[in-house]
Amino acid sequence: MTVPVVRRPLKRSGALPEVNSRQLAAVQAVAEYRSFIAAAAHLGISQPALTLSIKRLEQTLGVPLFLRTTRQVTTTTAGREFVAIAERMFNDLKLGMRSLRELTERQRGQVIVSSLFPVNMSSVIAEYGKQFPGVEIHLREGFQDDVKDDVRSGVADFGISDLNDLPASHLTETLGVQELWVVMRDDHPLARKRQIEFSALKDLALVSFRVGSGSRRLIDAAATAAGFTLHHAVTVSLPFTLLNLVERGVGIGIVPAYTPRHGTRPRLVARPLVRPRLSITIGILRLSDRELSPAAAGLLELARQRLRNHPQS
Repeated sequence: MTVPVVRRPLKRSGALPEVNSRQLAAVQAVAEYRSFIAAAAHLGISQPALTLSIKRLEQTLGVPLFLRTTRQVTTTTAGREFVAIAERMFNDLKLGMRSLRELTERQRGQVIVSSLFPVNMSSVIAEYGKQFPGVEIHLREGFQDDVKDDVRSGVADFGISDLNDLPASHLTETLGVQELWVVMRDDHPLARKRQIEFSALKDLALVSFRVGSGSRRLIDAAATAAGFTLHHAVTVSLPFTLLNLVERGVGIGIVPAYTPRHGTRPRLVARPLVRPRLSITIGILRLSDRELSPAAAGLLELARQRLRNHPQS
C-alpha cells in the first residue's frame, strides 16, 4: 500500500510573516497594561482569546514577545522591538485609511463657493470637475459684501473676495493685488493718454458698479479725499453690462486691471489709473471656526494653486 506524501509548501526566503491587525492591537495592549486580563478588557475580548492570539503570533515570529509569571507580564527585548513596529504599522494603516476615506469623500458631495465677478473661478471649477465629476459645485458671484455675507452666514464653504476692510472673524489669505484701470471707447478724449490721473475723472460720466463693491468704495473714498464727487451716471451689477455700456459710449468705467482681449471688444481701450494708484487685494475668505469638507478643501487647494498671483479671468 502506497502512503501518499503530503508536501508542505516551502516558505520562500525572506517571506514576511502573516500578521493581522488584531494581533498588532493585542501586542500593543498587553505591552501597555502589562496584564493579559486588563488588556483583554480594554480590547473587549476574553482573556483566553487574547492569550491564544499572542501565542500564535509568537509561533509565527519564532520569538517570545512576553514573559509571563503569576504576578506580572514583562516585555522581552524582541517584544519591545515588535511593539514599536506594531505602533508604526498601526499609524501607517490609520493614515492610509484616512487618506482613502478623504479621497472617497472628495469624489462626492457638494461645494458652494462665493466669488467676486472678475475672479477666474470658472477655469478652476472646470479643472476640478474633471478630476472629481461626482462633486456638485455651486458658484455664487457678486461683490465684496455679497461674498462676505455668504461666508459669514455659512451659505458658502469659502469665498474669493476683496480682502479690504473685513472683520477679524474671517480667515484671509492673499492671492494677489489688482490695480484699478480706466476702460473707455477708443474715441474718448482720454484714450490718447497712456495713463489717467484720478483728477481727470471729476466731471466725467461713469458707468459704475453698485455700492457694495470694494472698488466702488475705494474710488468714492479717493474722490472725497480729493475734494470732489464722482458722477455715477449709470450703476450696474455685472461687469459684462458695464463693458457693454462703456462700449456704447454711455461713460467710462473703473475696473480691476481690465485688458480687452484681442477682437472681443475692438472699440475699448484700458489705461492705468494714477495719482493716486488704487488697488484691491484679492484672496481667500473663510470663517475661522468652520471646518471644510474634503470636497471643499480640495477645491480650495486647487483655487489656491491656480489663482495665486493670477486671480483675474
